[in-house]
Amino acid sequence: MMIWGVAAAAILIGTVLQRVSGTGVGLVCAPILALLLGSAQGVLVTNATTTVSGFLIMLAVRRDVDWARAGIICLAAVPGAMAGAVVVRALSPSWLQVVLGAIVLLGVLTTVALPRLPEVHGRGPMALAGAVGGLFNTTAGVAAPAMVIYSRLSRWDHRSFAATLQPIFMTMGALSVITKTVLGAAPTTPPSWFPLVVVATVLLGARLGGWLVTRVPTDRPRALALVLAGTGGAVTLARGLLTL
Repeated sequence: MMIWGVAAAAILIGTVLQRVSGTGVGLVCAPILALLLGSAQGVLVTNATTTVSGFLIMLAVRRDVDWARAGIICLAAVPGAMAGAVVVRALSPSWLQVVLGAIVLLGVLTTVALPRLPEVHGRGPMALAGAVGGLFNTTAGVAAPAMVIYSRLSRWDHRSFAATLQPIFMTMGALSVITKTVLGAAPTTPPSWFPLVVVATVLLGARLGGWLVTRVPTDRPRALALVLAGTGGAVTLARGLLTL
């Protein structure tokens, strides 16, 4: 019960941060839940949580969503999610921790230190970002690195980008759960009552985040999310390497 309670707290923090800054659930929850529940189950719970949080937050920011971009990215995420499910089924728990930790740290470094990149446009880079995001989301529960790099390359307006991430995260989360279940890569499911806890926690986090979004500068929640994600990613990576 204590482990699942801490998991719910991580989901609450991640949802609040995602409502305020656009990202947070995957970066915060994936490494923490992997440490608490094991890599495969932690990522699966993260995928389910991003499905719920993406949907609920999308309702609040739907007017700023770029639906055309979201559609292309989500379609491109399908093959990436399928490839990710195969990877999850093939890798041992230790290697999954290594992959998860490395992707989370990549996301943190990308967000913090990414230099100004050349400007690109067109559906090709957009589709590539969706495919890589689907792969990362299914294997590690974190699609943010691919999305952040694409947003920098395309010079995507942050307000529209943060809003459009919500249906993207929702779709990628659902794809990850479905593909892993169909391909037999899903671990044992959490307790039957925990999905209700996830929904209630996400609702609370979305409400708290909606209250904070006009009261707290965006850079502060983003910095907290990066600190939590970086710490969790580093610990997960070290734990995986030590157990190989």
